[in-house]
Amino acid sequence: MGYARACSVALVGVEGVVVEVQADLEPGVAAFTLVGLPDKSLVESRDRVRAAVVNSGAEWPQKKLTVGLSPASVPKSGSGFDLAVACAVLGAAERIDPASIADVVMIGELGLDGRVRPVRGVLPAVLAAAEAGYEQVVVPEQTAGEAALVPGVSVLGVRSLRQLIAVLCDEPVPEEPVADQGRPDAMLAGLMIPGTGLGTGLAPAAMRGEGHRPDLADVAGQPRPRQALEVAAAGGHHLLFSGPPGAGKTMLAERLSAVLPPLTRQESLEVTAVHSVAGILPPGEPLVSRAPYCAPHHSATMQSLVGGGNGMPRPGAVSLAHRGVLFLDEAPEFPGKALDALRQPLESGHVVVARAAGVVRLPARFLMVLAANPCPCGRHTLTGAGCECPPSVVRRYQARLSGPLLDRVDLRVEVEPVDRAGLLGQGGRGESTATVAARVRAARTRAAERLAGTPWTTNSEVPGHELRTRLLAAPGALAAAERDLECGILTARGLDRVLRVAWTVADLRGADRPDASDVAVALELRTGIQRGVPMGAGER
Repeated sequence: MGYARACSVALVGVEGVVVEVQADLEPGVAAFTLVGLPDKSLVESRDRVRAAVVNSGAEWPQKKLTVGLSPASVPKSGSGFDLAVACAVLGAAERIDPASIADVVMIGELGLDGRVRPVRGVLPAVLAAAEAGYEQVVVPEQTAGEAALVPGVSVLGVRSLRQLIAVLCDEPVPEEPVADQGRPDAMLAGLMIPGTGLGTGLAPAAMRGEGHRPDLADVAGQPRPRQALEVAAAGGHHLLFSGPPGAGKTMLAERLSAVLPPLTRQESLEVTAVHSVAGILPPGEPLVSRAPYCAPHHSATMQSLVGGGNGMPRPGAVSLAHRGVLFLDEAPEFPGKALDALRQPLESGHVVVARAAGVVRLPARFLMVLAANPCPCGRHTLTGAGCECPPSVVRRYQARLSGPLLDRVDLRVEVEPVDRAGLLGQGGRGESTATVAARVRAARTRAAERLAGTPWTTNSEVPGHELRTRLLAAPGALAAAERDLECGILTARGLDRVLRVAWTVADLRGADRPDASDVAVALELRTGIQRGVPMGAGER
């Protein structure tokens, strides 16, 4: 009787569970049994592995073969177990020394000719292996750069099964032909889910052209929305743009991700893990270093926004926008249940999706930007534009954005139509993205220094209790906000959010703590009621 084991990783959402792949050979009629709660694609690995082993020059054992995936209670899916199953079988057949593969994590799909094909989710799989104490990982050659992002793990990238056998047996490593450089590499097809290209709203429309990046200087006029955009980027505050069509709401939202600071190392790993599992990680770019941008269409379902699908839940738009921007254009046109499903992730920064196959916790700390027209025709706020929508229709249209959802939006700004002078540039071009981004980075640095030693990094994450007890504003600064609370204009959550915005405004102007004018700016940006404060966030 022969026995050997190797290790692989089963992904549950964006978290991994190390799976021990055990192979046992017994005398009897030649058969291949796979146990351990596999799905359909994993059951089919029996034929893939057999053909790959034979075509790699190794002999397939003509005995009763049982392959077990432990722990058996964890659902396992995908083709990433092929490499571990093949090595465990060869170890049981004594073609490979079983001791050489016992503590090695192997991830990869096998082609019938023995080539090792890349699979999605390599980064979270290697992270799970490192947390479990494993130090050696074997992955497909195309994803070796992604796996190497995890510190403390030795990564071996292989192109074929015969190469891996040679390495494990200390034999000369055979050369494998390289794909034709003049055409796309077919081996990379497994990393991308069909339909997840630029057309799915995963990049600003202006960035889909060749060599052009959106710049804030392209936006004509709009000083108040530009100020709100800067405050949102500096503190991570959610934002609502309302106004007639053509005023520039989408242009402003598409430029927000470029204003955000570059991701930290930890944030980059979090975003890359989500994108790798979702199948949208661009080949050749193993690490996402810039804030992501996701703009789903208003026909999106609740499952596509928060996550779901058949079997184990998959990341939705809120997770794809983790540490970045989620832009909902034409927000009132989204289904009401889909919008209300955003309430919990807006507060907690994660989504817990419960399905019959299991419960998955997905990261979802994003900056939400909503864009809405004032009425179905969009001309309600325009003078002499001929809006024919009855008042009841206008109220019903605006009520599609529920009160509890809007209460979680810190900044609500009216975007007015651009006049002729602003459109033709007679008033001068606005500040560029680089200029605004520099101020945003400085403000975030001040906030990070103030919040050092706490679990929060931006003002939008600080709980209200901390703002009222430890991070105090200047004496008398909250008088106007307290009056609005007594009058019912603000809720208790709204007062906390005004305090957070006031801290961000103070950070932008370099103050140690917010004063009455900073709170007035925050109140105006939240309620829309003019407070007589200057246009610039930090000006006097």
